[in-house]
Amino acid sequence: QVQLVESGGGLVQAGGSLRLSCAASGSIFRINAMGWYRQAPGKQRELVAVIVTGGNINYADSVKGRFTISRDTTKNTVWLQMNSLKSEDTAVYYCNAVVGQYSGGYYDYWGQGTQVTVSS
Repeated sequence: QVQLVESGGGLVQAGGSLRLSCAASGSIFRINAMGWYRQAPGKQRELVAVIVTGGNINYADSVKGRFTISRDTTKNTVWLQMNSLKSEDTAVYYCNAVVGQYSGGYYDYWGQGTQVTVSS
């Protein structure tokens, strides 16, 4: 079993910054990718940013130039630095990891979610 523990959400004024972190632990042979998704009330969960082992990074167009994802593969940890926050960034942010198991196969794991609220 794999656990993802997130931290760093909160309330911030528009234009401010927050930094989210997510640490993976448990039965991990290899992590193929780690990233962040978000879900606003009444909307579908959407990709915010993902970093793939090997260094490829993808961002949602709405956060490019404002958010930065980074990862420490030795600690199975990923961060999301969020700058110039806007009210439309308000959502529950979920950490995701694609984890290879010792027994074989890759599986998706999700964190419990952390609330980010941006006041205008």
